[in-house]
Amino acid sequence: MEFDFKAEDPSVRPFRVRLVWALGIAVFLYLVLFTRFAWLQLFNRENYAERAEKNRTVAVTSQGSRGLIFDRNGTLVAGNELEYSLEITPDRVKDIEKTIDELSTVVTITPADRRRFKRLREDFNRYDSIPIRTQLTDVEMAVFTAQKHRFPGVEINQLERRIYPNGAVGSHFIGYIGSISQNDKKRLDEEGSLALYEGSRDIGKVGLERSYEAELHGTPGHEVLEVTAGGHAVRSLSLEAPKPGKNLTLTVDMNLQRVLENALAGRTGAAIAIEPSTGGILAMASMPTYDPNLFPGGIDPESWSQLNTAETKPLLNRAMRGIYPIGSTYKPFMAMAGLETGVTTVDYELLDTGSFMVGKHRFRDLTGSPKGPVNVRKSIEVSSDVYYYWLATQMGVDRIHDFMEPWGFGQKTGIDLVGEQTGILPNRAWKERRVGEPWYVGDTPSIGIGQGYNAFTLLQLAHATATLANRGAVMTPHLVEARTDVVTGTTERASREPKLRMDLKRAHLNAVIAGMVDVTKKGTARAVFRDAPYSVAGKTGTAQVVTIAQDTRYDEKKLRREHHDHALFIAFAPAEKPRIAIAVLVENGGFGAKAAAPVAKTAIDYWLTGENALGLPPPKGVAMPAHSAGAAKPAKAASRPASRASAPKKENTP
Repeated sequence: MEFDFKAEDPSVRPFRVRLVWALGIAVFLYLVLFTRFAWLQLFNRENYAERAEKNRTVAVTSQGSRGLIFDRNGTLVAGNELEYSLEITPDRVKDIEKTIDELSTVVTITPADRRRFKRLREDFNRYDSIPIRTQLTDVEMAVFTAQKHRFPGVEINQLERRIYPNGAVGSHFIGYIGSISQNDKKRLDEEGSLALYEGSRDIGKVGLERSYEAELHGTPGHEVLEVTAGGHAVRSLSLEAPKPGKNLTLTVDMNLQRVLENALAGRTGAAIAIEPSTGGILAMASMPTYDPNLFPGGIDPESWSQLNTAETKPLLNRAMRGIYPIGSTYKPFMAMAGLETGVTTVDYELLDTGSFMVGKHRFRDLTGSPKGPVNVRKSIEVSSDVYYYWLATQMGVDRIHDFMEPWGFGQKTGIDLVGEQTGILPNRAWKERRVGEPWYVGDTPSIGIGQGYNAFTLLQLAHATATLANRGAVMTPHLVEARTDVVTGTTERASREPKLRMDLKRAHLNAVIAGMVDVTKKGTARAVFRDAPYSVAGKTGTAQVVTIAQDTRYDEKKLRREHHDHALFIAFAPAEKPRIAIAVLVENGGFGAKAAAPVAKTAIDYWLTGENALGLPPPKGVAMPAHSAGAAKPAKAASRPASRASAPKKENTP
């Protein structure tokens, strides 16, 4: 039997067709696979290599510790402590309210915690972990850890918490930190510093915490870890350690701060003490105050509302943001202005008849009684309104403005705190611009006694007082003495060079300062400083809050509390070589000698002698008082101020 191998078997043909198709499909698939390999390996290699590396590695960001703040004696003012917080990541939790309810059966969660969490959600995105409870105890952490499997998206995190060991003492200049808001992020982005806040939750909001944010805030560190497919760390591939922020050393003495706040306790007002030779702020009190420990980690809405809506405005730093007429405390500076411009002389005497006429308008002295012949020195001692009505009218408002400007009135002093107000130092151009009216002759007399359109901050008054104590050398007021880099150990110190030296005649300075010394020896503040073992140059002042009609007698008893006069006092001591200058304001306190001068004496007593009622140790360089371990002797009552019975119109008070 013979076979013809060339003959085609019809049954084989379909098989061959299928074989060709299979081969074509295989070739096509190999081409697709080759093309994909080429795309991955040649054209997109770097992108996929990076993605593969990310699957193998994890980048961890750690934030550097915030810098510490110390007072001039090394007392901690603001620090950090480690704490554990319970945090929820909203994106990983299906029902947040239900989760919180269930968490509250495991650890204590108060209504305030819930309110704070709700407010923080507004500042964070859904992928951020947000604290629902802070400052967990060891027991609470153990209880939660045992039941952690019940709460996906809930973790325990360790973090640094900002603490203020002195509580409410000095809170207005210290400030506080708070959660980074969306507005903060926008500002940081515009400044180009948002990257420095990666992994950070808090930022300085007010006070030194805000003003020195760039120095206090640490630099974040980065570590790259190799991880398994299950996410477990295997080894560290690279490490850039975080850097802590700089430490600040202040010019402030926290014990003097306590003494000053205690002297103001129960009243609304402010006081500032300055070291004249350096411009360093020794104490800055604003009352009432608040506890800055409420803010780190987020303040609950109820506490925030209480602070914001309180009539006494505890969040307001009255020392540098409140604007007030300063009454008779303006007179020593007016006296210097008159002497230096040649409008008056040391020996010139004006007959004080109890009133001063401008056209048909009578400007009366506070007491309404004549003070007789007064020269510059006597005018300060007896606080003659008539003398300064006359002096202001002779000088004119523009010349007064130009002289007072270098003293810092109506100007920002340059203090190292954000938020300083400017105040008002009027002149003709200011009134035309602000009020839309020309300056009238009748506007000028009240300027001479610190009333009228005058409106300054207490910081400006304290700064000018320190400049007078420094005999015309203008120092920039400041709170921070030194900034220390804890990594390198280098320290930057504040400048002690005057920014201006006013060329004031020694005879003029002596006459004005002598008049201020007379105020505390035989003038309106004599009762307060009668037993002081040091010499004091001072001036009382009372600033009018509401206008009293010319023929109406001022009667405090008939006015609401908020319409009572503000009490003021300025001083520096020892008068011949001052170590402290101070300005005190008590809102609606009445007479300066009665309400403000005793506060100043309490602070000066402590600073120069160590005397205090709080049992605090004396300042460095001051010996412990011999009669007690720092306890103050009872202060004698201030003399009763002169009656207002004959004051139809009140322009100012001594």
